[in-house]
Amino acid sequence: MKTLLRTVPALVVLGLLAALPAAAQLSPMETLGKELYFDQSLSSPSNMSCAFCHGESVGFTGDNPAINKQGAVYPGAVRQRFGNRKPPSSAYAGDSPVFHYDMDEELFVGGMFWDGRATGWVTGDPLADQAMGPYLNPVEQNLPSEQAACMIVAGSKYAPLYEQVFGLPIDCTVSDADGHLAAYKNFARAVAAFERSLEVSPYNSKFDYVMAGEAEFTAQEAQGWELFNGKAMCALCHPAPLFTDFTYDNLGVPKNPANPFYRMDTVYIDGMPINPEGAAWIDSGLAGFLESLPESWFADQGLDKATVVAESYGKHKVPTLRNVDKRPGNGFTKAYMHNGVLKSLAEVVSFYNNRDDMIANGMIVPEVAENMNMDELGALGLSADEEAALVAFMGTLSDGYQPQSKKPKTN
Repeated sequence: MKTLLRTVPALVVLGLLAALPAAAQLSPMETLGKELYFDQSLSSPSNMSCAFCHGESVGFTGDNPAINKQGAVYPGAVRQRFGNRKPPSSAYAGDSPVFHYDMDEELFVGGMFWDGRATGWVTGDPLADQAMGPYLNPVEQNLPSEQAACMIVAGSKYAPLYEQVFGLPIDCTVSDADGHLAAYKNFARAVAAFERSLEVSPYNSKFDYVMAGEAEFTAQEAQGWELFNGKAMCALCHPAPLFTDFTYDNLGVPKNPANPFYRMDTVYIDGMPINPEGAAWIDSGLAGFLESLPESWFADQGLDKATVVAESYGKHKVPTLRNVDKRPGNGFTKAYMHNGVLKSLAEVVSFYNNRDDMIANGMIVPEVAENMNMDELGALGLSADEEAALVAFMGTLSDGYQPQSKKPKTN
């Protein structure tokens, strides 16, 4: 059990709430990042940008309700190819620390992606490390090399922004000592800057206005906020104001049988199936990334690799709950959990509340039964009204809230 509410730095003071016009407020660095974020030509074929999987209308995660209702994994630029997990939100991720092991709490913290593999060890910033990945991933944007991406940006209409930001024209020949193209790493830094901007992470939800004293919760929302911090134990992993502690957990989530990754044993890249295990594949989560690290890394941390890999099996990164219910309308389906198996916040809260009974009665089978968090969910004892209050509270975390105008005082 996590013994402390992890303190996380906030980039924005809660009083900074104005919903500002996007383009006029972006710095040159953020503007460059926005251009890269929405550039569909940065894929092969040229049909996919970052925004394809991270749409603003749902809080910068998957915005296609038909996909969300099913496997929740989005196709790549080559539409027959699929990865293995649903898109996490690209908003409110900028405070995630460089991936490390917290000796005091005996937990892995930080990094990006569901499994933490975008560590921050390349650029010093996990969010920028994450931005380096999808462009070259053959199941995502499918570009053949960093140089190919660089040449596309160098020939774009926004290329002059790069020189304005970094002081030199784009050079697609110079690599850093780590072998990565210097310009490509700068592209990633720009995307990260955009994702940190007030356009993507504006801190203007109803919750923020309430905390600033400019709005009030309804009675049901207030009850949900109290439960969130108390009986439901949500805040142990999702502390305000970022609503994540950047750690990893195995919640006992069942498989999503509609996940298209199970069919990727029949789709090949360079003569090899994307998923050789087919339907037998198990998502090892954090353990899969840790397994890829050398023994020396664990020795430097004073850890035994085999032990910590086993303890991390099935764990995935705790996502932010900001914008967790943001969607264009009540009929719009969002997908939840790393594999998108749950389709509403009501389902999620019910799972947290009743998981142990659901397992005991054969209603669900955890994908990974080892390492399940048994302390902070599973048998919370919440009533139906308390579940509904939690859902109502989490609805206050959606950006773009417009407070009612205060009536002018009359004599």
